[in-house]
Parts: sequence; structure tokens; C-alpha cells
Amino acid sequence: MRCNVIFFVVAIFLCSSAMAKGKQVSAGDCSVDFDKPGATEQAADQAKSPRQAQPDPVGDSETTDAASTPVHLEQDLMLLEQRQSELAQCILVSDVQEPGQDSKGPCFSQLLLNFQVRHDGEPERDIPIGRLPGSPAFFYESGMTIDADGAPNAYHPDNSGLDDLSNAGTPGSWQGLAKDYDGEPFIQGPNDPFPGYYVSATALADRSKPVNDPTRYVDASRIPFVVLPGGMSRQLGARPGDFAVVFNLRNSKSSYAIFGDVGPYDRIGEGSMALAENLGIRSDARNGGARRGIVYLVFPGSGNGRPRTIEEINAEGQRLVQDWEASISQSTCAIQQPDRAAKGNQGAN
Repeated sequence: MRCNVIFFVVAIFLCSSAMAKGKQVSAGDCSVDFDKPGATEQAADQAKSPRQAQPDPVGDSETTDAASTPVHLEQDLMLLEQRQSELAQCILVSDVQEPGQDSKGPCFSQLLLNFQVRHDGEPERDIPIGRLPGSPAFFYESGMTIDADGAPNAYHPDNSGLDDLSNAGTPGSWQGLAKDYDGEPFIQGPNDPFPGYYVSATALADRSKPVNDPTRYVDASRIPFVVLPGGMSRQLGARPGDFAVVFNLRNSKSSYAIFGDVGPYDRIGEGSMALAENLGIRSDARNGGARRGIVYLVFPGSGNGRPRTIEEINAEGQRLVQDWEASISQSTCAIQQPDRAAKGNQGAN
């Protein structure tokens, strides 16, 4: 996918964060020409290390970088950061909507809500979630925890699976396992992929297959998918099976993905093992992940509620990104605080 998508999402996120925290940015030189993708693509290509410029052996995602000539890495990284900063400042100060002004102008960006994250032992913090005009797609920046759900070897009764069994729930309240009518989890038999392991479930499933069939669910070790809180996703119109694109700001890798599973109402920033591999993130469900620097762009209403192949995810994702770019390419956006920006998380999953 084109690098200018990454530049734009990065800039919009920076603006969202600054405005949500009440920061003031003074007007600068708004001569950054975002509509010349060649320049930004060249800067991004030059900023990649030789290792990152090699073909990505993981998965089928269209994130492979072309080979590049030797570059002066430090100088190019400084140029890249400067362009991101200038673009973000221009977005902030251009056409800022005053209270009472007509907000139906050619460009404004709406802060949809501040999602409150609550991790045990850590202070609460807000993740701003925004949207650009002309598209229902929403975006946010956070870290990424790793989800193994749906992989046939995700969980084992003796806790020897890919992920810690506690992440699947507790007896009588299993969230990550397929269960019978009595709430007891299914264990795979001799004809299943991993006999003796539990059948790990995901919210997105092939409902033409039996509930105890491990292939009914989306395999986190194979399919790049994102996990969204149930209440937030419903509030913003996203359903399992919708498509997304995810960017790693630290290494410029990106991947198309599908909304494959629903997570806790107070957590955000989670992806499958396969998605982490595509993004160059450690994909160990027990010890992997990233603390920050991951941008998620989600397209509500874009799916059909069914699992998809990697090829379908890539094709649909590419089409949606192109349409999204076209819808906002003529805009120079400023963050607009809505009259009552939603705060907090809406209900449980």
C-alpha cells in the first residue's frame, strides 16, 4: 500500500492526541505537499534499514518492501520526522472550527470518543478514537497485545498451549473456548488437528461447521485479525468480519486485517499472532506484543460477517484503503472536538 496512507494516519493521530490533551500548536509553514506521494514514498523508502528493505517472509500480506539503494539513514529519518511534524501542525491549525461555527465545511476531523483503558496495576488512560470526513472508518493508536484464540493449539488443560489458559477464562466462565450446552469446553479428539487441546473459539466463525470443529474459528496463527472491545465496536458500527489496516510506526510495516474477535470492554489494542508477524512484532502470545506505536484503521460495515482467506483480506483491504484515500485526499483537516465527545466505554461485551 502507498506510504502516504501511513503519513496521513500518523499525522491525524498526532493531532487527535494533542487536541484531546488540550495542547496548543502554533501555525507553521504549511507547504508540505501531501498530494505528491512520490516525495513521501521516497522519504519513507530511504528511512528503512537494509534489513527492513528485504522481502518479508511472513504471511501473504502485501507488506513487502522493494530493494533500495544505500542511504544515509540518520539524515533520512530526521527528514521523515520533520515532515510528519510539519504535516501534523498544519492539520491542527488549518480551518479550526470555532464553537457555534458550521461544522459542515470541506474538512474537519471528529474525535468520536476517548476510550478509557484500565489495566491491572496501571493508571487509567484515554485512547482518542477519531474519524475523517467522507468515510465511516475510525482510527486510534495504542500498543498491541497478542491473541492466540482460534489457533487449534492455543489452549491445553495443563496450560502448555500457545497462550496462558487464564486468558481463555475460568471454569464456568470460559470466553475463549468452545463450550457445550452445560458450559463445559470441548477437547479435540484423535481426528482433530491437536488432540487433547481445547477447541479455541473466536467471535468470527464459519457457522456452517459444528461448534466443536476447530476449523470453525479464525486461526490466530494464520490469519491477521484485530480484536476490538464489544461495546466500543457496536457503538461505532463495526462487526466481526469487517476489515482493517494496521500500521507499525516504529518500522513502517503494515498489514491488512479482519475484525476477528471481541475483547474485554476496557481493553484496546490487540491483534492475532499472524498480524503481529506481518508487523514485525514479537508474536508470542505469552510474552510478545508492543507497548505503543501501532495505528489501527477500521472500516465499519465493510464485511459480511464471515471468515475470509488471506487473499480476500488483502484484496478487500487494498480496495477500502484506496477508497478511503480518495474520500479524504482533497482535504486539509483540523481536529474538531464535538459538543459532547463520548468518554468512557459503553457497556460490557
